[in-house]
Amino acid sequence: MTLVLAATPIGDPRDASPRLVHELAGADVVAAEDTRRTRRLCAALGVTPAGRLVSYHEHNEAAASADLVQRLTAGERVLLVTDAGMPSVSDPGYRLVAAAVAAGVEVTCAPGPSAVLMALAVSGLPVDRFCFEGFLPRKPGERARALGELATERRTLVFFEAPHRLADTLAAMAAAFGADRPAAVCRELTKTHEEIRRGPLADLAAWAAGGVLGEITLVVAGAPAAVADLDTALADVRRRTAEGARLKDACAAVAGETGLSKKALYDAAVAR
Repeated sequence: MTLVLAATPIGDPRDASPRLVHELAGADVVAAEDTRRTRRLCAALGVTPAGRLVSYHEHNEAAASADLVQRLTAGERVLLVTDAGMPSVSDPGYRLVAAAVAAGVEVTCAPGPSAVLMALAVSGLPVDRFCFEGFLPRKPGERARALGELATERRTLVFFEAPHRLADTLAAMAAAFGADRPAAVCRELTKTHEEIRRGPLADLAAWAAGGVLGEITLVVAGAPAAVADLDTALADVRRRTAEGARLKDACAAVAGETGLSKKALYDAAVAR
């Protein structure tokens, strides 16, 4: 009575964990996004699933989830795998996890390769704080609105994108975020033709206009801190202290919001 979410290689089969091999061999049911690709992966890993291999994808999630939950509550061990990476992260799986949790089924995970984390690690951009946005809307207007909402996001941004839409997406990002915003296009991670292209958004858009192939993960630097003028910032400090905040705390808060130096704010506030 356990649902196991297992990460599969995002390219190189050698990235498969021993735990994935063990789960493939021992599960009562292996639910796969594409059974043909899962069979090829099993062949590459030299493992034969002991249980039944069933299809579980975005078009049959609702019906398949109900059947799998029945199997789980009957005491079976169900392994969920997608074509690459972690199930439910921009891939089928969320509905099954939610249904399993609601049914009181144990849910666990066999960790492994992640295009999001690998792209962050190799991007050369800040990784202390980041957010994953998945795929942007396909329609230009909806995409522009979504990017407009992210224009002031301070955290590093990670996206998935289809290769044939990459040039348009990069151009839209340059328009929304600024042509000089640093970014990295990570293509075919762990595969033979892996490529990491880094640079300003405008330069990357011009490069992608020539055509790009393969699986794409896009990493974009967060928005720089907005720098306010000193007089406006000091007025905010005075307001906060009038409301009861300590001067030191007020200066720290305003510095964090404006990008001004905390020491400079404190010294200026004391001097005035």
